[in-house]
Amino acid sequence: MALVQHVINGRSVGDDQRTGPVFNPASGERTHEVSFASVADVEAAIAAAKAALPGWRATSLIKRADVFFRLRHLLRERTPELAAIVTSEHGKVLSDAAGEISRGLENVEFASGLTHLLKGERSEQVSTGVDVHSVKQPVGVVGAITPFNFPVMVPLWMVASAIACGNTVVLKPSEKDPSASVFLARLFQEAGLPDGVLNVVHGDKVAVDAILDSPDVAAVSFVGSTPIARSIYQRASAAGKRVQALGGAKNHMVVMPDADIPSAADAAVSAAYGSAGERCMAVSVLVAVGDIADDLVEAIRSRMEKLVIGDGTDAASEMGPLITREHRDKVASYVTGATDEGAAVVVDGTLKEFDGDGFFVGVSLLDHVTPAMKAYQDEIFGPVLSVVRVETYDDAVALVNGNRYGNGVAIFTRDGGTARQFEFDIEVGMVGVNVPIPVPVGVYSFGGWKDSLFGDSHIYGPESVHFYTRSKVVTTRWPDPSESQVNLGFPSNH
Repeated sequence: MALVQHVINGRSVGDDQRTGPVFNPASGERTHEVSFASVADVEAAIAAAKAALPGWRATSLIKRADVFFRLRHLLRERTPELAAIVTSEHGKVLSDAAGEISRGLENVEFASGLTHLLKGERSEQVSTGVDVHSVKQPVGVVGAITPFNFPVMVPLWMVASAIACGNTVVLKPSEKDPSASVFLARLFQEAGLPDGVLNVVHGDKVAVDAILDSPDVAAVSFVGSTPIARSIYQRASAAGKRVQALGGAKNHMVVMPDADIPSAADAAVSAAYGSAGERCMAVSVLVAVGDIADDLVEAIRSRMEKLVIGDGTDAASEMGPLITREHRDKVASYVTGATDEGAAVVVDGTLKEFDGDGFFVGVSLLDHVTPAMKAYQDEIFGPVLSVVRVETYDDAVALVNGNRYGNGVAIFTRDGGTARQFEFDIEVGMVGVNVPIPVPVGVYSFGGWKDSLFGDSHIYGPESVHFYTRSKVVTTRWPDPSESQVNLGFPSNH
């Protein structure tokens, strides 16, 4: 069985002493083994990154930008091949995989503008004969730890900006779908990135802890569940590292009484069940305001009946399987247990039957859900949509703001005043107005509030430049030697 290896200093490294399985979720077949890194493997990757840092940092901005322009071309050219890898290990349909690559490309395109992004500032004559300027310099070796649900896009969220800013990277992707990261590393190589600038190590907690504890890793970027994000933030920041750790989500879609029901229903189905709900910006709670609930639930239910679930390589499929059998069973438990808690199961996706041994589950719709129920409290991360009914706009805002997560939220309304007030009132990092999944384009930054983010920097876009660089301020004076004298007073700007 083929072994997915690490990429350290440009070379494939890894043995079969300690491995994990890689499955095709559509068939349940074990297709690969992935080598799990030892502490020594991770240390070798960090050493390679550290050794490559001086040369990459000294590389001109124009040459760095050239790498990203070539990478952009390669990613576009090789999208079908990379999408097929994603589908084979994650399970999402090919069109969704290609869409993920397209969104990742936005970050490559943003990084291509590094000659502009890394400009400092200059103030002339702040004092007589004194000028001040600032520069942005790389932080050093960066650890990037990414989840299974977007094996191309999320690594590019981190790696593109980090490398563009002059850092070197050790990337630890999910062991569930590791091949896409190896493919990306090889594309970077082909684009001209020097060996050691981007290294990929696979594995489990052993690899993660080695990254977090290494004194040679200056910064850590993470995307995953909230408990792990909190743990990583605490451990890495305690070691003096700069940390951005993006956690879980419970994204609400508020539908006002004046909303267009067909449009809102289309958006709810797309945002709740796309990529089998395995995305941190999926809508998992629909908040029906006033008397719109019955009509809206029926409109959603009727659309669910038409969804085609199947192998992601089948062009007819709109939704694929979940990532593992264990995760499928966990997602199903929220549906099977909903009735006991008082919810109404409008559509029970756990009853849908599929051929073969793939990790499929049908789409589910729960109505009359309350904040006390597990289906509302937990991040299900699967194709389950919960409907919470409230009386007023104020009730909807209170519900969203009272949730411990603050990643994304959307409001559907035809009233501009209501939308503007919602934008002002809501305590969530990303807001959509008649847009169900408000993922910012690459020139803005992505991130939530509350338990959805640990650290003070959002990911990609302008905030990534701030996170992956340190600012240095230089004050200069070129005096006439004849004017030099001893002055023990506090420096003044005169």
